[in-house]
Order: sequence, then structure tokens, then C-alpha cells
Amino acid sequence: MELSVFNKQLEEVQNLLIANNELEGIYGDGKNLVNNKDIPITHNFSDQLYMRTMRLSKGAFIISAYHHTEHFWFLLKGKISVNTNNEIVHHIAPCYEKSNKGAKRAIYCMEDCIFINIHKNPSNTKNLKKIENNLYSFTIEEYNKKEKII
Repeated sequence: MELSVFNKQLEEVQNLLIANNELEGIYGDGKNLVNNKDIPITHNFSDQLYMRTMRLSKGAFIISAYHHTEHFWFLLKGKISVNTNNEIVHHIAPCYEKSNKGAKRAIYCMEDCIFINIHKNPSNTKNLKKIENNLYSFTIEEYNKKEKII
């Protein structure tokens, strides 16, 4: 996948945040998905499905990883603005959207939110590292390597 101007700028912001992650309220190391007291994640499993639930506070700003699969996400509570490829869409709960393979986005929470992603999990693994490695990449280089894009 070719890196769009938007995604290049988003990766630059991501790298700036990672470089300053010792500051209060800035999280992420560019290697692991964030899961802490301010952005708690819960994980649920069903036959060949993985559900990831994030609780986000009003004012939270999230930069997503690149997604390796198409999947659906649901906003159960709250109001968010989502910027994907420089297209901003406002979502008010309850709503859902299909996320495309290769998507990377910036999300701003205008209200406290409950955000759910539903992913296929054909092996039924509950190993989160394995699941996250299959579903997400943090940089376009990592994404292209996993997708075998030269």
C-alpha cells in the first residue's frame, strides 16, 4: 500500500506522541496497543470471533494502528469525529461502520464513548499478542511487510 499524504502526516504525529509518552495523558510506544486505566480495553471471544471494547473519555484523541482486515466497529455510547484519509465523519451513538483493510485513522471523542471492534478469529485463539499481530500494524512499513507488499 502506498503511504498517502494524510497517513504520512498521521504517522509523524504518532511518532511525536511516542517520543513524548512520558508526559501525562500521552500513551503508546509504537509496539503495543494501549490498554491502561485511561483507555481500558476488554476482550471477549465467541466461535471464531474476537470483540474488543474500548472505553474512551471525552477529549481523548486516538491514532489507530493500520488494520489488516475488513471488520465492523460499533459506537455504543458517545460522539466521535473520525478522520480517515483526510475525510472527517462525525458519528453519534448508537451507530456502526465498516472499516476497510489498510485503514488508519485519527479519532477524537467529543463525549465519553464505548467503542467496539468485531474481528474474525478463525483459529479461536485467545492469545492477544497473536491476535493483535494478525490484525494490526503500527507503521506502513510493518503493514506492507505483513501483507507482503513490496
